[in-house]
Amino acid sequence: MGFRVVLLGPPGCGKGTQAEKLNDDLGLIRLSTGDMLREAVRNGTELGKMAKTYMDSGGLVPDDVVIGLMKEKISTIKEGFVLDGFPRTVQQAEALDEFVDIQHVINFEVSDDELVKRLTSRRSCPDCNVVYHMIYKPPMKDGICDKCGATLYQRSDDTEETVRARLKVYRENTFPLIEYYDKKGILLNIDGEGSIMEIYDSIEEAL
Repeated sequence: MGFRVVLLGPPGCGKGTQAEKLNDDLGLIRLSTGDMLREAVRNGTELGKMAKTYMDSGGLVPDDVVIGLMKEKISTIKEGFVLDGFPRTVQQAEALDEFVDIQHVINFEVSDDELVKRLTSRRSCPDCNVVYHMIYKPPMKDGICDKCGATLYQRSDDTEETVRARLKVYRENTFPLIEYYDKKGILLNIDGEGSIMEIYDSIEEAL
């Protein structure tokens, strides 16, 4: 079995980008609760309807919903994996510990001003979930996904007002995870404000 890694950090810190690189280079399966939940919203499932209210306001989806979703998914994986967006609270981390042994926790450190700039310039593909950035990673054709040709959109949780709300929620609910994993001796702090490759090199070195 490969590495079992958790990526921590505020919205827009680069967790998704680095999770994709870990998947491409090390074969770690990327598990993103955000992608799973947005798919449920698009499909109009009961879970999706429940989650949409919280996601649109910048709040956290209830623990029992997210934990159940993740536990079911992890039970099907035999290789290594990287968790992107889970756990977000100490309660979720404690629940995670009950069914899987996490080896490394990467914590990305990024300033609030940089996070707001990143998130408000982000555009997403509604069909294949590819994320672009109008400054750092623009599509080849403005407003069109390079991969599938769908029209890109700005997520409702990527407006500045909602970004500020998400950062507030992060500080109140997720920041304690840093202390939790630090006490377990598996926390690795990474500067999240360099280039994508600089950050990835730091992760590889830490692992």
